[in-house]
Amino acid sequence: MSMTQHAEPAVDTPPAPGPKEADGRTSQRPLVFKLLARPEVGVFLGAAAVYIFFLIAAPPVRDGSSMATVLYQSSTIGIMALPVALLMIGGEFDLSAGVAVISSALTASMLSYQLTMNVWVGVIVALLVSLAIGAFNGWMVVKTGLPSFLITLGTFLILQGANLAVTKMVTTNVATDDISNMDGFDQARKIFASSFDIGGVQVKITVFYWLVFAAIATWVLLRTKYGNWIFAVGGNKDSARAVGVPVTFTKISLFMLVGFGAWFVGMHQLFTFNTVQSGEGVGQELIYISAAVIGGCLLTGGYGSAIGPVFGAFMFGMVQQGIVYANWNPDWFKAFLGVMLLGAVLINLWVRQSATRR
Repeated sequence: MSMTQHAEPAVDTPPAPGPKEADGRTSQRPLVFKLLARPEVGVFLGAAAVYIFFLIAAPPVRDGSSMATVLYQSSTIGIMALPVALLMIGGEFDLSAGVAVISSALTASMLSYQLTMNVWVGVIVALLVSLAIGAFNGWMVVKTGLPSFLITLGTFLILQGANLAVTKMVTTNVATDDISNMDGFDQARKIFASSFDIGGVQVKITVFYWLVFAAIATWVLLRTKYGNWIFAVGGNKDSARAVGVPVTFTKISLFMLVGFGAWFVGMHQLFTFNTVQSGEGVGQELIYISAAVIGGCLLTGGYGSAIGPVFGAFMFGMVQQGIVYANWNPDWFKAFLGVMLLGAVLINLWVRQSATRR
């Protein structure tokens, strides 16, 4: 009896996995391009360059007290630039932000002085007025569908005229009366306009508020549902509404946030100088918007950060004080800012194109 031998099937050992060919869809971009994609990286490099430039061109900048002054100037711009930046990320912007600061300060000053009331009454009423102005701007933009440029331009003109007319009517002057001797002034000054000592250098409290507000705004943008709403309504409000984002609430609240910033800076100015010039504030809205744009926020909305405007405001403060410390003609300040704004826009455009290029 013969036995039939069966051959065992051959088992092929699979080849060792080698490196896969990368394509445009799966390849990982280098870290440098990921960093360049961040909206605040370009302005950080620009701020560092401006700082180094004035360290060389203006030796007084190296002094601690001079740097404290630079930070103070930056903070008064930066506190307002933060809510303006959030509003721009949300797809809108506010041309009345500059005069709204003065409107808030005038409200608190005249109400307290003319009615002989505790200054805290004026402070609280000014807050309500500032929030109401922001709510009005937001409501008009949402309900009419008109561009925020037109709505807030109208508000700008209304507030500018009212600031001058009402102040002259109430005080018979273009400035408010001195409120430094009124009840509550010292307590309010400690909160809004005091200084603290760091290594023998007096630093204004607005610098502390500026950094705290920036940290809060960054957390809101990156870690909360409301931050997602801001980016969504700025990118495409119709698509955002379709997926359940409360577009009306988000836009109105962003305008009210600008109103809060205007109130805060207005209170700082009032309790720093004890009086308010009713014609001030015109043109400041462009400084706030420029700081946000330099910080990487797009006028078209849906893109930006809260850290970028911090560096943008620092650049403005550095240039403003650096020109003085360098003994240059201060008339060149606005020209320098214009060059800086155009340069920042072009750099941000190049950075985004480089970061997204395959």
